Amino acid sequence: MVRRVLTLTSGRIALVILTVIALLAVLGPLLAPQNPLATSDNTLAAASGSHWLGTDYLGRDVFSRLLDGSRVSVLGSLEVALMALVVGAIPGILSVYLGRTFEWITLRLADTLVALPFLLFAVAVIALLGNGITQAMLVTGALVSPLFYRVSRAATLAVARSPYVEAALVSGASVGWVVRRHVWVKVLPPIAVALAQTIGVGFIIVSSLTFLGIGIQPPAPTWGGLLASDLGYLSYQPWAPLAPALLIMITVWASNLLADAIRDVSGEAGRAFVNNRKARANRLDGPEPVSTGGV
Repeated sequence: MVRRVLTLTSGRIALVILTVIALLAVLGPLLAPQNPLATSDNTLAAASGSHWLGTDYLGRDVFSRLLDGSRVSVLGSLEVALMALVVGAIPGILSVYLGRTFEWITLRLADTLVALPFLLFAVAVIALLGNGITQAMLVTGALVSPLFYRVSRAATLAVARSPYVEAALVSGASVGWVVRRHVWVKVLPPIAVALAQTIGVGFIIVSSLTFLGIGIQPPAPTWGGLLASDLGYLSYQPWAPLAPALLIMITVWASNLLADAIRDVSGEAGRAFVNNRKARANRLDGPEPVSTGGV
């Protein structure tokens, strides 16, 4: 699938952007030129050679805080996506095979999670368990999981009615073997689309919660926290919110772009599109020589 995604321009752009964001998450704290927590008397300074994006209201280097906060923002979005994947996809697949009772229970749980407002629920859980980004993201991931449940269940239902799957079950194959051998291959593409979309949703959720000061202990930097603090000093630095806002927007856009690319190459139309691109490239190389059969 990755190879087919790379045949599309949108897929290549999305992967390049997300790779850069991932590198920022891994290397950002190491690349920060100054201590992101160190304060100084040089408050609300403009961009300069020593402070590329200026300083904030406590004299801290904004560029260093932006790099250091990338890890929390990226890891938080991944926690949301992976938690939603585990909580939603596995019950969605098993609900087709484990009987009507399990199906009814999981459907009711999915409907309940959809009805819960994730922000208020996350605040309530943090009040009980303590203010931490991991608790907030795991709870939010569980609330987003109905997306994976519905996608995996719909794809599994389509595969479960296939003659070869019914024949495998009749011949004595276990449910686990059928899921690994036949179902997972068909369910993986729509789950990959949902995963890419959920990563983008996770960035929005992480940024929203940290913007409100939920899930993070000050003075630890995050992209949402930087955006919130910069908005309070717009009259002094009207350009300050641009950097964190652009990072959030570009990351969410790249995640959605990757989801669209995966959707394009995973369907029948997408495979035909890729095949047409290859055929067109072969034609540009010139026609193959025609054998005359010795005449």
